[in-house]
Amino acid sequence: MNFFGVLLAAAMMASGAAKAAEVNSGEALVKAMHERYAGAWYKTVTFQQKSTTYNADGTSKAETWYEAALLPGRLRIDIGPPSDGNGYLLVDGNVTIFKDGQVKASRQQVNMLLLLGFDVYAQSPATTLAIAKQEGFDAAKFHEDTWEGKPVYVFGADKGDLKSKQFWVEKDRLLFVRLLEPDSADPSKTRDIRFADYRPLGGGWIAALVEVYADGKKVFSEEYSDIHKDVKLDLAVFDPKQFATAHWEK
Repeated sequence: MNFFGVLLAAAMMASGAAKAAEVNSGEALVKAMHERYAGAWYKTVTFQQKSTTYNADGTSKAETWYEAALLPGRLRIDIGPPSDGNGYLLVDGNVTIFKDGQVKASRQQVNMLLLLGFDVYAQSPATTLAIAKQEGFDAAKFHEDTWEGKPVYVFGADKGDLKSKQFWVEKDRLLFVRLLEPDSADPSKTRDIRFADYRPLGGGWIAALVEVYADGKKVFSEEYSDIHKDVKLDLAVFDPKQFATAHWEK
């Protein structure tokens, strides 16, 4: 390498170090995630999902789900064929549950996986930070760690704390890889959700594998296929009043 090559390499290393040094807090992390893919991340995505529930007795049950997302804030899940009318609508912090085309329940509920795996790249950092705070994640607690052999940033917990609500972000690509939080059914247990098998999708990425663990035991998994970005999705697809009649097309 000649003299100018050495200077260029040194400048690039210094630039990389400076960029890494900028992410030194939870707030800075969310801003960096958004800025990395601003304007490039897809606006809509659809996919087919193999959902597997793992029972304590060693048996398992698999279902086919169909999902469509309009970012930020809208996700539709059809459990089985859409014509059956079973599934969920998650819209702007609310979830509506459907059975046989009828509303069975509706309540406020933030889907942190939608927020951290998708919405964070499509909405302002201030909005993401406000939702994370509302859901009990402490931006003041922040550290660096390692996950699956790669360096990560951890938002919401100090070093060694695996009990507080927290999410882990791959340092290199600034992609969400892990969520730790108390289990909703039994707060004494910790739910550990992992995003893996990231694949390029347009100017962004999608994790084609999601695994859920409860106190170290795998209880649920999602495997994505037939993934499509920037599909035209009508707002009616996400309207509870039109759940039984409005469907997205592959």
